[in-house]
Amino acid sequence: MHAATLPKIAVTMGDPAGIGPEILVAAHARKELFSWCRPVVYGDAAILGRASDALGIPLPIVGEDDPGPGRIALAERSRLRPEEAPFGRPSLPGSVAMAEYIRSAACDVLSGRADAIVTCPVTKEGLRAAGVPFPGHTEFLAHLCGGADVVMMLAGDRLRVALATIHVSLRRALELLSPALVEKTVRITDAFFRKHMAIPAPRIAVAAVNPHAGEGGMFGDEEPRIVAPAIDACRAAGIDASGPYPPDTVFYRAFRGGFDAVVAMMHDQGLIPLKMVHFEDAVNVTMGLPIVRTSVDHGTAYDIAGRGKASPASLLAALRMAAGMASSAGERTKAE
Repeated sequence: MHAATLPKIAVTMGDPAGIGPEILVAAHARKELFSWCRPVVYGDAAILGRASDALGIPLPIVGEDDPGPGRIALAERSRLRPEEAPFGRPSLPGSVAMAEYIRSAACDVLSGRADAIVTCPVTKEGLRAAGVPFPGHTEFLAHLCGGADVVMMLAGDRLRVALATIHVSLRRALELLSPALVEKTVRITDAFFRKHMAIPAPRIAVAAVNPHAGEGGMFGDEEPRIVAPAIDACRAAGIDASGPYPPDTVFYRAFRGGFDAVVAMMHDQGLIPLKMVHFEDAVNVTMGLPIVRTSVDHGTAYDIAGRGKASPASLLAALRMAAGMASSAGERTKAE
């Protein structure tokens, strides 16, 4: 594919005080990145320069219209002094800047000036300090995209897990579960795989809530009361959903290729097995948005920021996945 036809990816720098700038520099030093996409960083020249120094990787910073190997194409959205965003802790100037990177990149993707957005890590504390009334990227982007219904998925080459409930207590997750919520999660997952993953009939396994899928009601009634009705409704709509499967076996079956995705009921139910397999290269995907969005599957790692130790593996995986999804969506649109 000619470089000019590769998808243009808006990459947000994340928290200037975290490892986002470093993994961006490290990723741009990898030539294979530019065979997948044309990355443009929404960030800050001085902070990227500081990251280059920390890594000992001197990469020139150029304008946003000139992405390519051996340089960083920058859509400059802040002009911070490094002392305003010291390594290892959030600052108000850095937090305000990182929120603007997200707003600006989302706006450009929504308007068609870029094909997808890939986000580096931010902190909930920083977003709150910047006046963003959302707990994280997912909710903030859903708002910027007009209030879309979204589902969080973590994905690797061998295992992909969508979550019905996310960052709530176990008790609250059980309260939130309903046939409507499980059905919505499966439907969004199915639509996403058809549009962005080039899988016309994704095989979706739905995990049970209880051990042994409730063992016929001995260990709880959530399976017949909540999960099974949702699966039935999805199957009636032509979706290849099945289950509810015992959680202690369904992820292994998916890992072995039996399913394209697993819908998990709760955060840790799904992400413990996912991270056992894909701790280094998992990608966080927001399904249900009108735009393609992927993210690294790790935080700001303040404890190692500025030390040149951060791995770009998850960012590279997120960029590659976003590029593939943007290309798949574009080809599907042309075919329609």
